Amino acid sequence: MLFSEDTHNEHLRRGGIEVICGSMFSGKTEELIRRLKRANYARQNVEIFKPAIDTRYSITEVVSHDNHSIPSTPVENSASIVLLSGDVDVVGIDEAQFFDEGLVNVCNQLANQGIRVIVAGLDMDFRGEPFGPIPALCAIADDVQKVHAVCVSCGRTASYSHRTVKDENRVFLGEKNEYQPLCRICYNNSIQKT
Repeated sequence: MLFSEDTHNEHLRRGGIEVICGSMFSGKTEELIRRLKRANYARQNVEIFKPAIDTRYSITEVVSHDNHSIPSTPVENSASIVLLSGDVDVVGIDEAQFFDEGLVNVCNQLANQGIRVIVAGLDMDFRGEPFGPIPALCAIADDVQKVHAVCVSCGRTASYSHRTVKDENRVFLGEKNEYQPLCRICYNNSIQKT
């Protein structure tokens, strides 16, 4: 059977959802940037989004903790991602935990249109509870990669983001002065002390 060029291109364009999740300082954004840069090298049309509230390193770039960056579009809500994802092959979304629950449907819609969607975000908040749309995204994803940091207390594999400042708001943007990665044992010990 012979394929026309359009049929061949459509056959090659298969959408899917990839989730990169883990604690703070685990390399989520670094891995997202790596995948998006590879897509750029492959001459794919890439669009990257981040929540407008995340202005820690840059307003218009996704920046990892070790200062690697890639241009992005800050958006207020998940619906904006669909509106701004015109003729793209790959959509990257950083800090997905800060988006509304509609992000799950947005990612599904884009993937069903043949777009590769790569999402990075915290899977748990500072209380150790599932965070935002990440758990639902993990459930529908074609691929999930959980990355880990190193526990600053004992050197084991860290899966928890321990907040070191007194603030009970779920969303609290911070860095190394406000958060530290801890393993399960050290995290539980730190909670018992407070």
